[in-house]
Amino acid sequence: MSRDIKLSLVVPVYFEEEVINQFIKEVVEELDILKINYEVIFIDDGSTDNTVNLIKDEAKENDNIKLLELSYNHGKQAAVTAGINYSKGEYLIYMDPDLQDPPKEIKNFIVEIEKGYDLVFGVRKQKKDSLKNRFFSKIFWSVLDKYTGLDLPRGLAVMRIFNRDFAERFLMYKEQNRFIEGIFMHIGMNQSVIEIEQRERFAGVSKFNFKRKMNLAFDAIFDFSELPLKLAVRFGIFLALIGTLALFVILIVKLFFVDFQPGWPSIFGFLILSLGIQLFFIGLLALYIGRIYRESKSRPLFSIKDTTNI
Repeated sequence: MSRDIKLSLVVPVYFEEEVINQFIKEVVEELDILKINYEVIFIDDGSTDNTVNLIKDEAKENDNIKLLELSYNHGKQAAVTAGINYSKGEYLIYMDPDLQDPPKEIKNFIVEIEKGYDLVFGVRKQKKDSLKNRFFSKIFWSVLDKYTGLDLPRGLAVMRIFNRDFAERFLMYKEQNRFIEGIFMHIGMNQSVIEIEQRERFAGVSKFNFKRKMNLAFDAIFDFSELPLKLAVRFGIFLALIGTLALFVILIVKLFFVDFQPGWPSIFGFLILSLGIQLFFIGLLALYIGRIYRESKSRPLFSIKDTTNI
């Protein structure tokens, strides 16, 4: 990569005071070795620990280190969008500061994208994480694969690189409910994957717990699939057929076999079951309507409180 081409690193941070100095040290060392013009854009998503102050101290010594402070916790998807929006590089790398996807892989991403690709995903050779987190991650990706129709690479890492044209197309997607991997796949263009060696997390614990993973998975399902609505229709048809068949059987039995008097408990139980099913599917529709309402307000995706070196 020639000296006049800038590389932007987009790094969302949230309570990362234990790892941020080491991350900056390794990233700057790697980029200095590569001898390229770069910027590292940190996007703080409402941290209340010492993360912001540590980044500002580093930014005083190196004006290639930049900081966006969001006014409150918007969520990682919005934070990444803010970083891409403010980046200036011809190539952009999105990565986390936990050092699980090591900075030494930056050169491999650059080599791959210079082959003419618009987007290069990182795929982990082996996930270095606890058994519990690996189990939860497997559930997360299984849900995505089965219910969204997104053909995401297996073992997908956070770290990836894309060019300016791809970034501009990404910024055209204005939806409030953002699933970045889904948007990346929807953009399409010329994509590739490379394998990367994952490290153990340098310090601290992941903020992306199972609850957040599953919330993101359901966001992906509702944003990129009509499957819940289709299942509701199919289930409704199934219940209608079962109900029709049951009425037919009761009629035949009463007319030709047994003269019985139906009891009110069975009717009452059936009514409660029917009400529960109706409320479930009304709630399902309400989720979609709520998302439509949220999109219709067209609020800004993020709110900036302060900036450093920008």
